Amino acid sequence: MHPSAHRRRPALGMSLLTATALLAVPALAVPAAGAPADTNAGSSSSRAAEPDTAALAGDLAKQTITWGTCEFPSVTSGEETLKRLLATPGLACATVKVPRDWHNPRDGHTIDLRVSKTATADPGAGYQGIALVNPGGPGGEGLPWGAAMAMRSPELAKHYNFIGFDPRGVGQSTHAPCKLPAEIPVLKTEEDLQRLFADSCRANELTKYITTEQTAYDMDFIRVLLGEDRTSYVGYSYGTWLGTWYAATFPSRVHRMLLDSSTDVAEKSLQRTWDLQAPSRDRAFQEQLLPYIARHDDVYGLGTDPLEVRRKWEEAGGSRGILAQIFTAWLILPAMYDTTKYADAALAVEYVVKAAEQMPKPSSPTEAEKTVRAVFDDILDSGKVSDRAFVEEARSNALTVLPKITGTLADRVPTGTDASNGEFDATFDLIRCQDGQWNQDPAYWKAQQEKLDREAPFIAPLMKDSWLPMCAFVKTDNRMPKVDPRTFPKVMVLQDELDIATAYEGALDSARRLPGAKMISVDNEGSHGVFPYTTTCVDNPVFDYFLTGAMPQDKYTACQALPLPGEDEVYEAGGSVGKKGTIKIRMVTRDVRLANKLVRDLLRGQVIDPITGQPIPQ
Repeated sequence: MHPSAHRRRPALGMSLLTATALLAVPALAVPAAGAPADTNAGSSSSRAAEPDTAALAGDLAKQTITWGTCEFPSVTSGEETLKRLLATPGLACATVKVPRDWHNPRDGHTIDLRVSKTATADPGAGYQGIALVNPGGPGGEGLPWGAAMAMRSPELAKHYNFIGFDPRGVGQSTHAPCKLPAEIPVLKTEEDLQRLFADSCRANELTKYITTEQTAYDMDFIRVLLGEDRTSYVGYSYGTWLGTWYAATFPSRVHRMLLDSSTDVAEKSLQRTWDLQAPSRDRAFQEQLLPYIARHDDVYGLGTDPLEVRRKWEEAGGSRGILAQIFTAWLILPAMYDTTKYADAALAVEYVVKAAEQMPKPSSPTEAEKTVRAVFDDILDSGKVSDRAFVEEARSNALTVLPKITGTLADRVPTGTDASNGEFDATFDLIRCQDGQWNQDPAYWKAQQEKLDREAPFIAPLMKDSWLPMCAFVKTDNRMPKVDPRTFPKVMVLQDELDIATAYEGALDSARRLPGAKMISVDNEGSHGVFPYTTTCVDNPVFDYFLTGAMPQDKYTACQALPLPGEDEVYEAGGSVGKKGTIKIRMVTRDVRLANKLVRDLLRGQVIDPITGQPIPQ
């Protein structure tokens, strides 16, 4: 049977859309008679210890908000999706002013935030108030996400008015571009390049205010401007870090909070979350995608043993050559973020292997581009493509980035939003680097990359130009506030087992460390982003929590995944569910170890051509 995307689950980001919405609403209603007590209600004593953003903002708290129409240029998933978002009841957008620096809010400097609101909730007894939404990033555009959440979860939209906003530095809010020097210095090493980026960002005074801490205060001020006593929140990916920061700073202002696909919020910085990404990608590739391909040998013709499929992939150059790197970056990894697209990721593996067997090996970047075009054409003409728009988008992205892959360090210096002034956007790095201190020793990062070469050989070659983060050259005293177990609100954590962006291990540590948190895991699921999942085991506890405050009795609950495309049953992958409801899994599993040994044996003592990924005859 040909695998086709028949799963009912909606993709998290609607083609990685960044969407949001907002609405000013009356005060929160009292729970209906017979409803469980609100376990997140804050006391006046706890509020006394929290920052008062209304008082800090002064006259800004009295600003007049002019609501108007919304524009969502970041929504790229088609006119029909955009039309549905813009038709959300009560959808309106406005620009509000917030202090540039919440540590010195009366210094006369402000920045603009773009906010959206919806009016989907019934104002009757079941009304639960507003819920802010953040899609992740850092730096994801959140403006369409209020409308998106209303569309994704109409069950909750009947009771909540979802609020979207572009965080500072993002989208239609005030930007803080980094400024390159007039003369670019000679760049001899990766350290030179990353120092250039860090120094360029320091050149703009505004960049030091692009942090999660400042955004958490912005979120609370949005609550103030909307006249709400509390707010609920839905955060995906990095949005879980932002949500935890908000809850630790303003615990009594939280009504309900969903942390979906969680970062490791128990750490002092975001570094561990990123450290876990690379090996988690090798794990998902070997534990779930390759077994899927092996189960469908009648379609892909690569054998019925996942390790044999891996051998063919590695003998074709693996992820070491340009061809496989392109297809890994633009087809395989995106499908591992959203496993409804596994059938097309499998095609990428199949056709990379076939290209190595049937096409001349490219010896230059120009020939590599011709090969990439030819392989994409073959895939699109194969009659086996499940999501043509997804593959065509991958083709467009790949051909755009291909000329830059074999460039020099100087080629990686951004040309900027305006080439004449040398500005470039680094919001992603500004936030993750300034949210807590990362390791400052380049030797540490070099050793980390060498470790990945051994333990994560599927993804490590794609990181050869990014082994050293800009964060290694950014010093900060910023740190998430300590969680107070006496006041921290009870939150819900959702996590897929084989998530390649926010690894299961980090989410589990978060759930363990957050007092009162309850965690729902999805066994054998690899997508990034859980809710809504369309199974009662996953979604019903979220509905109960958001509508009544009731949480699962057990600290940990494990639910089963939906079948992968074209399959009618769920196959065990990775780890297994333990007695306490957590998933027992290793980052380097038995099958990953076998695959790593296979790669080492193939490459022992060989020099690899960076274009083909093949050994160079000695």
